Amino acid sequence: MSRRTPAAPGPHTPPVPARTLTAVSADGARLHVEVHGPEDAPAVVLAHGWTCSTAFWAAQIRDLAGAHRVIVYDQRGHGRSPANPVCTTEALADDLEAVLAATLAPGEKAVIAGHSMGGMTVMAAAGRPGFEEHAAAVLLCSTGSSRLVAESRVVPLRAGRMRTWLTGRVLGSRAPLGPVTPVAMSVLKYATMGAGCAPDRVEACARIVHACPRAVRHAWSKVLATLDLDHGVRRLTVPTAVLCGTSDRLTPPVHARALAAALPHCLGVTELTGVGHMTPVEAPETVTGRIRALVGTYVTGAAPVRIKEGA
Repeated sequence: MSRRTPAAPGPHTPPVPARTLTAVSADGARLHVEVHGPEDAPAVVLAHGWTCSTAFWAAQIRDLAGAHRVIVYDQRGHGRSPANPVCTTEALADDLEAVLAATLAPGEKAVIAGHSMGGMTVMAAAGRPGFEEHAAAVLLCSTGSSRLVAESRVVPLRAGRMRTWLTGRVLGSRAPLGPVTPVAMSVLKYATMGAGCAPDRVEACARIVHACPRAVRHAWSKVLATLDLDHGVRRLTVPTAVLCGTSDRLTPPVHARALAAALPHCLGVTELTGVGHMTPVEAPETVTGRIRALVGTYVTGAAPVRIKEGA
């Protein structure tokens, strides 16, 4: 059953979309899609990560929708997209292609940004005709293409078999998350956000993550545990910027650096000091700025992109 994702009031509450629609994927999965901003504006497509929803992009929607057509969708089983028994990277790619086909005119180009599993969605779709038709440039936020469990630092042990085993158990847990309490927020902050993240941002993320159905969370954790999309990185030939937080325990900066080394057309890596995994919420201005710059260069041709490492 689809769930409407509750969000904290104020700046973390997504604005009302200009329109909503349902995109139908290759296997019949139905995806909740929202379109914000003017219909004739340059397009941006945002793909959220594991256990999140369209609400995760609230800051980007608010900042970009005045001059951009911002398209967001709930990954299958998340937010208002019904759960589906098929949970694979191929399904994620099918879903993205379905959203692009349902919201963009034939041949229309857009900047596509993916956070965490959303970035993996982009990698899975790389090289596909529907993706190539519409992708002008890409922003990969806090993501990786393989070895997610082995490289994760959620469990505070030295790298090795024990840490990998324990990390797999933690991330793949079937336990319910329960209500959003101070303790729950502390746990989420430790695992996914930087130590200096503001309490309202932690609460906003907690409400989004806790709204994800337990079965959906577990099903996708198994996909992420065995992820291998290194081939997808090599097929991602459009201009691609990479962004990560230096305090990211889920996808540490080693992943961003590996992506930069493998991407055919990498525009650079931005490492945000003290920021954790939830970069669009923790550092919204920087993430939005990167998207806006990519649109300016690769969709409207207004200004060149200059991305400095560590910016």
